[in-house]
Amino acid sequence: MLIEDRESEAAIHIDFVPMADVLFNLLIFFLLATTIAQVEREMSIALPFAGSGAPISAAVREMVINVDAKGQIFLGGREISGEDLGAIIRESVAGNPEQKVTLRGDRTTAYANIVAVLDLCKTNGIQEPYLDTVLSN
Repeated sequence: MLIEDRESEAAIHIDFVPMADVLFNLLIFFLLATTIAQVEREMSIALPFAGSGAPISAAVREMVINVDAKGQIFLGGREISGEDLGAIIRESVAGNPEQKVTLRGDRTTAYANIVAVLDLCKTNGIQEPYLDTVLSN
């Protein structure tokens, strides 16, 4: 007569708690990493519309300069003067000749404010600054 051993089947137990802990930790890590990368893009700047556009790229070497409706210049989320911006750009270009700069200007700001920042970029070594726009419907 064949006797069935039920104890060997009951001894197999897979614990999913450590796996769930690892998944939650990964989820939290990626959520925080994504949030930190979006700080520059979340300022209250109303970008002008354009007929053609490209997705915003977050290059590692990219410097994002924001100009708000009042003409104030922001770099890294902090207000900065034109002289300080010129010095920062000069230092960045000295360390990396292929430094990329993206200029995000509010659509209601005076064009002179945008030109002033573009001039700072050109005089301090940035040959091709990018202008961010949003795609019009």
